[in-house]
Amino acid sequence: MRTIGWGTATQLEHVEAPGAMLPKTAARALAVLRIATGFVFLWAFFDKLFGWGFATTTERAWINGGSPTKGFLSGVEVGPGWLQTFFHGIAGDAWANCAFMLGLLAIGLAFTLGIGMRLAAGGGALMMLLMWAAEWPLDKTTSGGEPSGSTNPIVDYHIIYGLAGIVLALTYAGQTWGLGRWWASLPIVQKNRWLI
Repeated sequence: MRTIGWGTATQLEHVEAPGAMLPKTAARALAVLRIATGFVFLWAFFDKLFGWGFATTTERAWINGGSPTKGFLSGVEVGPGWLQTFFHGIAGDAWANCAFMLGLLAIGLAFTLGIGMRLAAGGGALMMLLMWAAEWPLDKTTSGGEPSGSTNPIVDYHIIYGLAGIVLALTYAGQTWGLGRWWASLPIVQKNRWLI
């Protein structure tokens, strides 16, 4: 039997909707988690785009010429020296800004709408892993000797968001209160099951 992505073609064709596999309450709880996780990514996108004054001021908004990556990545002071050099080197680069913002928007929309959950989970986990590496919670102090502020050396909110996305994709959370069923019925998705 031919294997596709996260299962065989036959297994994927016979997967039941989350409401049938899980109690409806659990499926709805996963839908709430999915929408909330999507909202986290969308909020970050719009705050950085327009500068709503939470993490980004209006004058530092992307539409006003600000850089969504420069402030965070140029301030990296933890982790191995080569990693700090890497993050400092890409801070503010146009490609890094575009990739970061496109990632926030795509992941946020996918989770919120319940479509493309596998891609969103993979992209979200990768983005969170890179952000985890930039904050390097394993270090107790910065390269300047100051306390790093790390609250947990291994599992922080980046890891939780990444794991949440994976769980949401594996449980077909987009099918409850989302467009997941419709998305899965599209011919292109039927031919390319990794797009679910």
